[in-house]
Amino acid sequence: MGIFHEVVELSGHIIDSWSLPRAWDTIMDRGGNFTVQEISIGKQKSESSYARFQVEAPDPETLELIISELQQFGAILVDAHDAQTEMVTQDGVLPPNFYSTTNLPTQIRIGGKWVLVENIEMDVVVVVEAEKQRAYCKPMHEVSKGDQVVVGHKGIRVQPYERERGHETFAFMQSDVSSERAKVLAIRNIARQMHEIRERGGKILFVLGPAVIHTGAGRYVAELIRRNYIHAIFGGNAIITHDIESALFGTSLGVNLKTGEQVEGGHRNHLRAINAMRGVGSLEKAIEIGLLREGITYEAVTRGLPLVLAGSIRDDGPMPGVITDMPVAQHHMREVVQDVDMTIMVASMLHAIATGNLLPARVRTVVVDINPAVVTKLADRGTFQAAGLVTDAELFLRELLESINQLEKELA
Repeated sequence: MGIFHEVVELSGHIIDSWSLPRAWDTIMDRGGNFTVQEISIGKQKSESSYARFQVEAPDPETLELIISELQQFGAILVDAHDAQTEMVTQDGVLPPNFYSTTNLPTQIRIGGKWVLVENIEMDVVVVVEAEKQRAYCKPMHEVSKGDQVVVGHKGIRVQPYERERGHETFAFMQSDVSSERAKVLAIRNIARQMHEIRERGGKILFVLGPAVIHTGAGRYVAELIRRNYIHAIFGGNAIITHDIESALFGTSLGVNLKTGEQVEGGHRNHLRAINAMRGVGSLEKAIEIGLLREGITYEAVTRGLPLVLAGSIRDDGPMPGVITDMPVAQHHMREVVQDVDMTIMVASMLHAIATGNLLPARVRTVVVDINPAVVTKLADRGTFQAAGLVTDAELFLRELLESINQLEKELA
């Protein structure tokens, strides 16, 4: 039986980030072997390390699988080749050996030069325009006949994700956040990060679930919008429906938000809210005629914030403005996330995961949910940069606004 092999290199903080041992584990777990040819270890934490080793596998398919997984740790083939491409022959159908991306910064070798892949996100393909020295991402359903799609593993360079050092916001949040004191400190660090992004003209995206309204925290989000700390919102039919229900009737799911008591007949208030908006035709018209005068939706629409609301099969109505065509919703979400600097996801598992799948690894991401499984799920699915906070939506948003108020006083 023959042995198939490739020589790869890894460099950077590959020891303390566990990239090197994880790479070796991957090789052995997939049925391969390796021989170290050269290795040097940084003597200080600021110094990088380097390793070159030969990867061996019993067949080409196993070797390709191993190499594709090693590239997620930043491995580069020593025998550099241009990226291989194959032409799409049917709209929306990929060549069998297509390369599937991560959300990490990626380069493609075209004509002997490394070209940065534009609009990087996970689980899509790379389309190459060789004559323009250009490479960019496309989801499967958007590829067209004639597109040149990257296949195999040659000519691809992925920059690995490295944990942050020191006491920055996200380095802090990787530590234990189980105590209330730790949560408050983490939220204060998030507030500092938001303030810094706002001051330099960056953009912050909020992904919101209906629990934000149910817990009475909608007013904090509305205030953050007024203060220019939120620049785009993702969500679904539920968040906008219950926000408008609270604005029109003071309830959420029929519960009075001031007293916490169930209102008689209030179970139909969310339907009344949807009906009222559908009756006037649009959110903009409802604001224009004075029907809608407060709330998250009111603040977002009046300030022209991107408000991408993706519907689902269980939606009532839906509310005007909710997108029921999922590829169209994905398209609008992709447009928004490209220039986002920070994303905060609060009490929304499905929309948080969907957004995480679209985010480049450079976007600082905070996931807040009372359910620990939601907090960890994004990282499990490949959103490496996600930092989690297990807490109630109202507690988080109230403390976040208080921390911003305190910070602005200190800086005044």
